[in-house]
Amino acid sequence: MMNGSTKSEAQERADAIRVFQAELTRLEDDRVLSLTEEQKRALASYHSKLLSSYAKTYDIDTNVGAKQLSLGMRIASFLGALALSASIFFLFYQIWGRLDTPVQLVVLVGSALASFAGTMVIHERDSSGYFTNLAAMVTFVCFVIDLSMLGQIFNLTPTDGAFVAWGALAMILAYRCDLRLLLVAGIVCLFAFATARVATYSGIYWMNAAEYPENFFIPGILVFAASSFISHERHPSFPSIYRVYGAIAVLVPVLILSHWGAGSRLDWKPDTVQVFYEIAGFTLSAALIWLGVRRGWKDAVNTGLTSFVVFLYAKLFSWWWDSMPKSLFFFVLALIALLILVVLRRVRRAGFLAGESGT
Repeated sequence: MMNGSTKSEAQERADAIRVFQAELTRLEDDRVLSLTEEQKRALASYHSKLLSSYAKTYDIDTNVGAKQLSLGMRIASFLGALALSASIFFLFYQIWGRLDTPVQLVVLVGSALASFAGTMVIHERDSSGYFTNLAAMVTFVCFVIDLSMLGQIFNLTPTDGAFVAWGALAMILAYRCDLRLLLVAGIVCLFAFATARVATYSGIYWMNAAEYPENFFIPGILVFAASSFISHERHPSFPSIYRVYGAIAVLVPVLILSHWGAGSRLDWKPDTVQVFYEIAGFTLSAALIWLGVRRGWKDAVNTGLTSFVVFLYAKLFSWWWDSMPKSLFFFVLALIALLILVVLRRVRRAGFLAGESGT
């Protein structure tokens, strides 16, 4: 009987079995634990059947070698999707001028429907997910091209509403086929729409939304919060993607404004704005680390630590780059990096001790 209801859960269980088997071997070698021959056979038989059923149903990696090959297969799938999408894109433009308008409409609608239907068929038969990922990427690209072409055919004014359609399709494919790459595409599209709307409500033309970094704050917070408000029982790897991209969407504009106060919409002097966002950057990074530790979100901790170091180095650069010899400047950076390592090591040890005492 298979306990993993999704491929990611099955892979996690298979990894746990490998770790358990390795540790059991060590315990037996150290004479800490000893199983009877009957128990060993029963355990080996159970694990073998379980891994075999997982491999047959989900096409997971049951050993280290297979796991290494899977990385190459994921890269090949991604590159293949890019190449095939580019091929379709240039094919469209190569033959487009030779087609009448009715034929163009049939081609656009037909390609979108056919690619989507093909993706669903492949998903039902592809337990590995690599071919599904390739087909889904092509479907998404076809849909993006289709809407763009339709706008040109009917001479429509560009609108941010296209991001909703693109994002919706990407999300449908991501949740239906458990595809993280399509989830990222959907998040980016819906994030672009939300940013454009924030700009519009602020009296700015939506295409100029990126000129004001503060327009990214509300959409970034919404993306981050989506990891907690949307149920991901069947997609346990999705929440970390929401958190990482939501945090980046907030922290990067803060970093930009900490060095470009003139880009802020706050009615303050540029120097005051820069100081404010410098403090905000360190505060948000520290808060993200604290929240990640408290909730057990490794992705949030890593993102917060990375942003904190980036803000710190950026501040040191603005302070000392012009006044210090370059050799001394980088030597100081190296010392600070060592100090960060020492502090994190102590924090890690303290965290382990706290975890042990709480059990």
